[in-house]
Amino acid sequence: MLCIDFAAPTISRSVSNHQIPGVAPLSELLGNRLLVLFDGHCALCHASVRWLLRRDRYDRLRFAAAESPTAQAILATSTHEAPNSILVLTPATDGQPCILTRSTAVLACLAALPAPWPQLAVLARLIPLPLRDTAYRLIAHLRYRLARRYASCPLPAPADRHHFL
Repeated sequence: MLCIDFAAPTISRSVSNHQIPGVAPLSELLGNRLLVLFDGHCALCHASVRWLLRRDRYDRLRFAAAESPTAQAILATSTHEAPNSILVLTPATDGQPCILTRSTAVLACLAALPAPWPQLAVLARLIPLPLRDTAYRLIAHLRYRLARRYASCPLPAPADRHHFL
């Protein structure tokens, strides 16, 4: 899957695909899937992950809490710190994953789901990026007021554990 957003501020440089100590190479972890890194302490983020899991019928998404050792190792090879909400690693055409952030990351997740979500993502891309990202930042800023903060990252349901790294 190729997710393109022409706005440079929401796409970072590639993440190294080299062996991360204790973690398989990213190309093995991802394959052709997106890796969603989310705030493990945020109830709103967990609700979003559960929503994505229910709709991911084609097994195109993998998830990792930003606080997990795998996510920390991945983030150590990039220019990003642990996200204050969501980052999406996506395979690029050259085989090196790149990191999508804010509204671009959300739209990439929607594009990976079955219909009608990819069509909704295409329509949402018509909204100017600064407006999309402003709305995203507002929700991210208010997320602990909108939903509670967990003291520790909850474990996924046993049936969904294979979706998590």
